[in-house]
Amino acid sequence: MFALERSSVSSLSHSIHSNMTTPRSTRKTSGAGDVFFQQREPSVDGNLKLSQVIETSGDVMCCRYNEDSTLLAVGLANGAVKIYSGDTGALLYNLSDQEVVDSSLPCTSIHFRAYHGGDRSKNNVLVTYASGMVKHWHTASSTCLSTIHETRQTLNAAFNTAADQFITCGEDDKIYIYDESTRQRIMSCEPSPSMNVMDGHRCRVFAIQFHPQEAYQFISGGWDDTIQFWDSRIQHSIRKLYGPHICGDSLDIDADHNHIVTGSWRKEGNLQIWDYSTGNLIKNVPQDFASSLLYCSQWHGKDYIAVGGTEQNMARIIDRGTLQTDRKSVV
Repeated sequence: MFALERSSVSSLSHSIHSNMTTPRSTRKTSGAGDVFFQQREPSVDGNLKLSQVIETSGDVMCCRYNEDSTLLAVGLANGAVKIYSGDTGALLYNLSDQEVVDSSLPCTSIHFRAYHGGDRSKNNVLVTYASGMVKHWHTASSTCLSTIHETRQTLNAAFNTAADQFITCGEDDKIYIYDESTRQRIMSCEPSPSMNVMDGHRCRVFAIQFHPQEAYQFISGGWDDTIQFWDSRIQHSIRKLYGPHICGDSLDIDADHNHIVTGSWRKEGNLQIWDYSTGNLIKNVPQDFASSLLYCSQWHGKDYIAVGGTEQNMARIIDRGTLQTDRKSVV
């Protein structure tokens, strides 16, 4: 796994998923039909440098820094979560228990709980798994604080700004809302039974994101080519926009401009900026030279967008003003 740095920013992004952290190899087939792998080394362009190489014990499915970038949590295909030092890359903690070992299914998302001055929650982490487990961990003691068992593949999660609620999504059309203190489900957000009404998703949901300044508002995206807008107190979505084909953690909200960025797993129109208030499309961001199919996209501060996808296994930093690639890494 590769850690990237830009000179004016301490970390590339809070979440870069498996397409940029897959092993440095390319699948090849010989004339006799034998499959072998050719080693590939990363290349970096622009004002971006490779700061560390962290060798993990398995395939990386997701990763995320904590708020101050002192910790890097990495989720593996066998379900284990490794916590590394953000400064040195040294392995600090291993988050696993017998349930994780027995299921041996991938970790699908990692989210550090926002720290609020006296709540003693610093570096508590919420982890979802393809087995349907949703676990809260205390990193320093490697202790599982609670486990929720959902009857689906759970693919992603998000905390609201106050960190008193969290939501999960997965292979079905439902989004579950939980009370953070009790870990009990308080609402299931889902579409109406009538197929004539599009007030929710009709297929699996890969990305969910609370609005940074609105306690009850969140958005979601998945395979049905819609972004749904929700109020966590209401069962059905309150509005929607059509277009993005979301297949990973590729949905983010910029509170300063009230803009949404979406990354779609497709060749054309794969990176788009939308107005949160109206749902109108603001810009189609120019594609990279390989027309990568995007699995992840995120606002990177006020001035940049961080994206990554398949084809060239490329991560890009895009200047928000010019919409041009400012720097990139190819793995």
